[in-house]
Amino acid sequence: MGEVTNSVAKPKKPAGLTLLGKSEAGLPASPAEARLETFPNPTRRRYRIRFETADFTSLCPVTGQVDFAQITIEYVPAKLCIESKSLKFYLASYRNERAFNEAVTNRILDDFVRACSPREAIVTAEFSARGGIALTVRAEFPDAR
Repeated sequence: MGEVTNSVAKPKKPAGLTLLGKSEAGLPASPAEARLETFPNPTRRRYRIRFETADFTSLCPVTGQVDFAQITIEYVPAKLCIESKSLKFYLASYRNERAFNEAVTNRILDDFVRACSPREAIVTAEFSARGGIALTVRAEFPDAR
């Protein structure tokens, strides 16, 4: 009998993706060190992409206590899409970041828009209750003024 070979070609990873497929990649120490990676939008159709994580933490700038949040990012891509592993690493980089919840949410939106120039984007951050008060911050692009 002849040798059996695998005729399925390994898909080519788009240029510029440094985290995808690398299990040894370490988490960035801060959002300033993190990089949101992108890949070309595979279609010209308008459609929405939604990312959700309940595993977000940052630190209160005054007390240093941990703030827990569910982050939802919904966007309509233009030419580029955000690669999800890079987003996971980017969001994890906030774990030692001291900032008010409002600043965190708006920075995530600003960095996201800078990375992929979407048609529209909304970042919603639902912070867990502290002292009996929960806080939800929603930032939109383009600005809804």
